[in-house]
Amino acid sequence: MGKVAVGAAVVCAAAVCAAAALLVRHRMKSSGRWARSMAILKEFEEKCGTPTGKLRQVADAMTVEMHAGLASEGGSKLKMLISYVDNLPTGDENGLFYALDLGGTNFRVLRVQLGGKDKRVVSQEFDEVSIPPHLMTRTSDALFDFIAAALAKFVNTEAEGCRPPPGRQRELGFTFSFPVRQLSIASGTLIKWTKGFNIEDAVGEDVVGELTKAMEKIGLDMRVTALVNDTIGTLAGGRYYNQDVIAAVILGTGTNAAYIERAHAIPKWHGLLPKSGEMVINMEWGNFRSSHLPLTEYDQALDTESLNPGEQIFEKLISGMYLGDIVRRVLLKMAEEADFFGDTVPPKLRVPFVLRTPNMSAMHHDTSPDLKVVGSKLKDILEISNTSLKIRKTVVEICDIVATRGARLAAAGILGIIKKLGRDILRDAEKQRSVIALDGGLFEHYTKFSTCMESTLKELLGDEVAETIVIIHSNDGSGIGAALLAASHSQYLGVEEL
Repeated sequence: MGKVAVGAAVVCAAAVCAAAALLVRHRMKSSGRWARSMAILKEFEEKCGTPTGKLRQVADAMTVEMHAGLASEGGSKLKMLISYVDNLPTGDENGLFYALDLGGTNFRVLRVQLGGKDKRVVSQEFDEVSIPPHLMTRTSDALFDFIAAALAKFVNTEAEGCRPPPGRQRELGFTFSFPVRQLSIASGTLIKWTKGFNIEDAVGEDVVGELTKAMEKIGLDMRVTALVNDTIGTLAGGRYYNQDVIAAVILGTGTNAAYIERAHAIPKWHGLLPKSGEMVINMEWGNFRSSHLPLTEYDQALDTESLNPGEQIFEKLISGMYLGDIVRRVLLKMAEEADFFGDTVPPKLRVPFVLRTPNMSAMHHDTSPDLKVVGSKLKDILEISNTSLKIRKTVVEICDIVATRGARLAAAGILGIIKKLGRDILRDAEKQRSVIALDGGLFEHYTKFSTCMESTLKELLGDEVAETIVIIHSNDGSGIGAALLAASHSQYLGVEEL
């Protein structure tokens, strides 16, 4: 009996030792995986670094590219497009004006009654119309006839006391958010369609001419007095309420900036200098590129796999379209190389753009003790269940690295504009106020992004100059801004009101 007992004890002890060894091996393997995950995270954080010195280099590069883009066509990655907007709203505008905002699968028509300095915007109404999918790929006539009919229907809802004086045409500001070669304040040829539109016979045509032809067909007496994009509309809307506005920046799905330049500082401008002495420049700053930008392997892969490789590099670092996907790419590498989410790579992590920036923002702003929002987003979007708190904390850290880099680079871009206008230094102790109007979902809804961007701008400017630079939210530039530009470029300017 004794021998059997001893044998059993030996077997038992051996089993315990084997189990313990297995546990130690598992823990060692687990700690090895975690160490590898942390190494990937640390390397990513270092490559995304935006110390003040680097941001100043980015700002200086932006200023240099602005000069080059103003000097000649094709002289820079920044297009620095002449908008032909040389009269921004002053607040004195009076009368009834319309706006048409076409930038996607829906369009809006707006009616704005302006009452001068005292009353400002007396009333505004709008209607939103969905474009039937078949019209997005048919003919130019079919699309613009549909738009003109919707516009005519909206005009018919004018109240009795809300009509233009007899003998006056209604005037319209047209926000057209597709690539256009601007020819004058109220004409521009379509370069190419984006956002699911593909109407071949419209490419190369004047979009204002196409709309005018469609309105004339149905007897709608309306004149397009301004063709603009959403960034210039934001600048106009900001300037209407605040005459210190010098620039506008859109931070949304995409990104762009526009600013007011001195006309004599535009060497490629060969026309007569405008009476105002000023010209609004549409920078198309999403296409900015510099060796000083902190690009990582994830950014390079995203760019290579994108629809426009080598283009819009600045946009791919700072705009809402891309931030969430950079987070996904980092998580995918950690899953593939360090089993971050366990032995198998979650299939959803391989799907481009599955993690959208609003979801990234929700995780980044999670303040619950167990990071419940992070856990539910990982489960609902990426189908990753039962994540530990330390995994959730790491996900938040990745969101923070990506958002911080984007926000700080956006601030450097704004500094580039401020430097180009010579407003980064105080002259003779004067405190000239400079206001930047911002709009876009990223700026408006991603609080940590916008807060970081504003604090970075202060850090770059220094306390004294920062007191003179103000950031404001200018809402709905593509709508009311276009109507205001129709007013400031009205054919009836200077004609005394009846």
